[in-house]
Amino acid sequence: MSMLPAAWVNDPRVIAREPNFVSINATSEVDLMGQVASETIAGRYWSGSGGQTDFARGVQYSEGGQVFLVLHSTTSAGLGRINVRLTPGSVVTTLKNTVDKVVTEHGVAELRGRSLSARARALIEIAHPDHRERLRHEAGQAGLLS
Repeated sequence: MSMLPAAWVNDPRVIAREPNFVSINATSEVDLMGQVASETIAGRYWSGSGGQTDFARGVQYSEGGQVFLVLHSTTSAGLGRINVRLTPGSVVTTLKNTVDKVVTEHGVAELRGRSLSARARALIEIAHPDHRERLRHEAGQAGLLS
């Protein structure tokens, strides 16, 4: 076992050298384009980004690497964590173009290389069933479903 500095361990160039590197991070909210807000909850700052962005960037250059973002589909109050847009005031921690897969208790949405409408459909399918119809409607109104 070794203890290494975060400046080395979280360096995307170091991460990229590892083939088949898998990054798994928790998040608090995802929009239907695949943008991830992990530092805010309900638009209020809650935590730092940690190494999430470093690992997501590094994995993009790791041969066979994959980035997983995991979250519960709802809050403890039953509000959806997958929404058409991030909650006002929330910040994007991980960009849509660096998220490969989003996982909830309802499945896995594969996003890499997909169009915005395919991303939206995949994310709606893993949202809580009680929120899917609303998401389809709102996504249609936002022009995300073609």
